[in-house]
Amino acid sequence: MQEQYLTVTREGVHETEINRSRFLCALAPAATEQEAQDFVARVRREHPTATHNCFAYVIGADAAVQKASDDGEPGGTAGVPMLQMLLRRDVRYVAAVVTRYYGGVKLGAGGLIRAYGGVVGEALDAIGTVTRRRYRLATVTVDHQRAGKLRHDLRATGRSVRDVRYADAVRIEVGLPDADVDAFRGWLADTTAGAATLELGGEAYGDA
Repeated sequence: MQEQYLTVTREGVHETEINRSRFLCALAPAATEQEAQDFVARVRREHPTATHNCFAYVIGADAAVQKASDDGEPGGTAGVPMLQMLLRRDVRYVAAVVTRYYGGVKLGAGGLIRAYGGVVGEALDAIGTVTRRRYRLATVTVDHQRAGKLRHDLRATGRSVRDVRYADAVRIEVGLPDADVDAFRGWLADTTAGAATLELGGEAYGDA
């Protein structure tokens, strides 16, 4: 599995003008291919009179799903350079739609490739990206008496507390880098005088 990847911080739009054509790049985080397709469809509905609505999206930390469309531009001059920019910048779980309003000046194949790839790169810079890092999910079970101090200690040491559940005991879900599991086990035993238990779960990605 990928140790980490980048994704966009939020949905947003960046606009630029090239030889009188307007290029609007809309970016959005997309957890699934369906979310990416829904975003593409929404942008197309918002710009029904545009000359082209080209798109590219990458789903999966390992970029398992990659799709691109030139939407009527000459083959390989729009969707592919958009996709290549996303991959070159290591951005995942993201959908990009570039809406073009033709301004009367032809750009040629090279100009189109530079324009479509370039506006995606500019949009990534303008909207911003965030790093997601792979974590091992772990559940710490501790009695109510020690739970408050333990939560404080976890945050004080920079641990990622993802969830807290109260029942007969308190279960605190944390995210741990794989390399940190053994050290955390020892730290937990020392901090709680052996009163807490640790159960390892699956893997997920979270903010770095």
